[in-house]
Amino acid sequence: MQLEGAKTLVTGGGSGYGKGIAKVLKQAGAEVWITGRNREKLAKAAAEIGVHAIGADASKGEDWDRVIAAMGGIDILVNNAGYGGKIVPVAEQQDEDILSVIETNLTGVILGCSRAAKIMCAQRSGAIINISSVCALYAWPAWSVYTAAKAGVAKFSHGLYTELRPYNVHVTCLTPSWGQTGFNRAASISGASEDPAKASQCTSPEELGMIVKNILETPDHLAIPDLTVQPMIQDICPM
Repeated sequence: MQLEGAKTLVTGGGSGYGKGIAKVLKQAGAEVWITGRNREKLAKAAAEIGVHAIGADASKGEDWDRVIAAMGGIDILVNNAGYGGKIVPVAEQQDEDILSVIETNLTGVILGCSRAAKIMCAQRSGAIINISSVCALYAWPAWSVYTAAKAGVAKFSHGLYTELRPYNVHVTCLTPSWGQTGFNRAASISGASEDPAKASQCTSPEELGMIVKNILETPDHLAIPDLTVQPMIQDICPM
């Protein structure tokens, strides 16, 4: 699709992958809005990369309604907002932590897609990219709740693809792995992104942004329902 002037929404755009995606799409000519719950960080990111910022919680339907109304329509939706919660075994999880992870990572995606789909089907054009996680493909201890949410994003995206394809609306589930983001710090875990030497070999926000741009610029008669990206430095065994 043509990115020039396309009304584009990137959730979780205040930092990390979301900020990188928003930056690349803005440079490609899209009219970009970013959302997030941390309004100070969001405003700073928006000023830096030259996009619109609207404070919003992706897990709340009323916030989605407010954002899309402010945009005056939508051509591209990138559901990037994510939250690891407490990375501990299920037996140690509190109810509120479980619900928060599911609501942010899965429910929020569905709420946003529901609203975007209505608009995109009516105009018979549009693209939705839902960001999942490599956790949806494999299993590691203490990641069960987050894994369930991200696996739900993948399967939901597949179903949504079948619903929107007849209306010329593209749906892609993009599944990244280790990245140069603050995810590990936010989830209070250690990993490759904490090691400067290894971090430089992980996916940068701008690199993921270029991948999103390439997906969107794929010829309209072709579709990319799924795409997985992981750094060569990451050893996942068994695959």
